[in-house]
Amino acid sequence: MASKKAATFATLLPQPPAGDGYWTKPIKGIQKRISELPQYGLQIESFTFNQADSKSFVEEANNVLAIKPDGVVLAPFFKKEATVFIKELKELEIPFVFIDSDIKDVGQLSYIGQNSYQSGLVSGKLLDLMLPDGNILVLHFAKEMDNQNHLVQREMGIHDWFKQKKDNNHDLFTIEIPDTNSDKWMQKVENYIVERNIKGILVTNSKVFYVGRLLQKLKLNTIKVIGHDLIKENIEFLKMDLVQFLICQRPEEQGYNAVNKLFRSIVQKREIQKESYTPIDIVTKENVDYYKEFK
Repeated sequence: MASKKAATFATLLPQPPAGDGYWTKPIKGIQKRISELPQYGLQIESFTFNQADSKSFVEEANNVLAIKPDGVVLAPFFKKEATVFIKELKELEIPFVFIDSDIKDVGQLSYIGQNSYQSGLVSGKLLDLMLPDGNILVLHFAKEMDNQNHLVQREMGIHDWFKQKKDNNHDLFTIEIPDTNSDKWMQKVENYIVERNIKGILVTNSKVFYVGRLLQKLKLNTIKVIGHDLIKENIEFLKMDLVQFLICQRPEEQGYNAVNKLFRSIVQKREIQKESYTPIDIVTKENVDYYKEFK
């Protein structure tokens, strides 16, 4: 029998930089699952932090602790700060579920999202198939890279793909871009492309549209580009053939399943699966229109 006690769940997710940005999508999934369970009186308290500011994460984590929710959906975006928050949740015996990125074996109920390392391997294979020769640039549009585990795992995956090849004709380079407010990063990437024979680019997060804009400006349409996530700006450059592949990780389903895990464990007292990996979807301009908005 299901418990009749009304539960309050908190979400701690990055604030979307735009109204249709990536992080609006898990929220849609969360709201959908809650709407399917009106008889349980579930409440959601939403907290968001600035993706460029780890202090913002700490402030919002403290706000979550202040309300003492029955469970938490957490994107452990900043690993160091998330680890401290997790310790506090465990002291208060508040269960938590990870989405989007994972920290192994820290007491989470479950992780819902891609295997980031495997995603990196997939990106490596795709670029390898497209490029008979030439070098590859890995771009991180992010601050504090050593603190963002899922991006590090994607980079490890692509490096390992090429390490295991006997006849590897590609060298890999990495650039971290913490700030896109000035054009300095564009000049740096352009210099790499010209000076290091760059033929392929992997962007490890949803900001591949920045590369699309740069290649459009430079009138370069021969470089093969892979990025992540089906946001509007990325799809535009996919359809223009300035981005060849987008790796989709179904963020709406992540949000939906995360709340469902909390509900089944906390309210219904069921055992749940420790890890729920989402498919690593490879999206092209030929199939992107068949990826409908989450209903």
